[in-house]
Amino acid sequence: MIRLRNLTTMAAALGACTAGAANAQASRTWVSGTGSDANPCSRTAPCQTFSGAISKTAAGGEINCLDPGGFGTVNITKSITIDCTGTLGGVLAASTTGVIANAAGIHVILRGLSINGGPPAFPGVHGVRFLQSGSMTIEDSIIENFNAAAPNGNGITFAPSGAGELFVSNTIIVGNLNSGILIQPTGTGNARAVLRNVVMARNTGAGLQINTNGNTGTGVFVSVTGSSIAGSANGVNVITAVGTAAGLVTVTESTISNNPTAALNANGLNSFIRVGLSTMSGNGAAAVTSASGSVRSFGDNYVTHNSVDGTFTAPNVPKL
Repeated sequence: MIRLRNLTTMAAALGACTAGAANAQASRTWVSGTGSDANPCSRTAPCQTFSGAISKTAAGGEINCLDPGGFGTVNITKSITIDCTGTLGGVLAASTTGVIANAAGIHVILRGLSINGGPPAFPGVHGVRFLQSGSMTIEDSIIENFNAAAPNGNGITFAPSGAGELFVSNTIIVGNLNSGILIQPTGTGNARAVLRNVVMARNTGAGLQINTNGNTGTGVFVSVTGSSIAGSANGVNVITAVGTAAGLVTVTESTISNNPTAALNANGLNSFIRVGLSTMSGNGAAAVTSASGSVRSFGDNYVTHNSVDGTFTAPNVPKL
């Protein structure tokens, strides 16, 4: 009898260990157009969606794509990398948001994705939306056709409630109703962003919009390099209401063209735009300021064929 009880106990312990191993999250998982979310998301038994894979991927782990496919929208609440380099991971987000990152202190990397807001009859809300704190990195991707009514309809909405960092490179953001990229921290949040080799085209309101309305954090600081901003009402639009945090955008080695209102628009006492080694052409105006905002030049830009070339805020930014 005692021996039987011992055997039963050992069997139960072994079963628990086996169940624990089966439920363990992997550091790397895989998705495929022919996979199933009932699978363990291994390379030989991949999942079908990002949402299915993320639940089986450890925090700080990585989801890869075995082949091109549409892998669905995903809600991210832990540090994760989704990397479809060499294939293409599709996210169709009709009537919803493509990727939401919503947890404190997480670091998210998206690479090699096509995030599409779907047809006009079912407009997508946001391409990528970041809340709370941590960082978001987007590389080698396309974000397009998010046409929900404002304040939605942004390719990227970066709205940290704490300290947030945004890094975007080698990415096309096109055809969104409000902004290509909207950076608008909430509460006492703040934002730091680096945009390099980013194309922001045909985003109706603005290519890049900074808005500190309601924000009392330490401000928004953005660097734009080697990028193109075209076909929006404003290329770069910085809005800082009285009593809110500052917004500073520095643009270098970039082209801002064919924006019917302005290439650069600074609206508010704490709104600052600095521009150097860049071309502004075919815009309604090269530089527009209001409510004590400032657009200052490094003195080495190419400003031509705008309806009004405009006057940059004096003096020029010194080169040290």
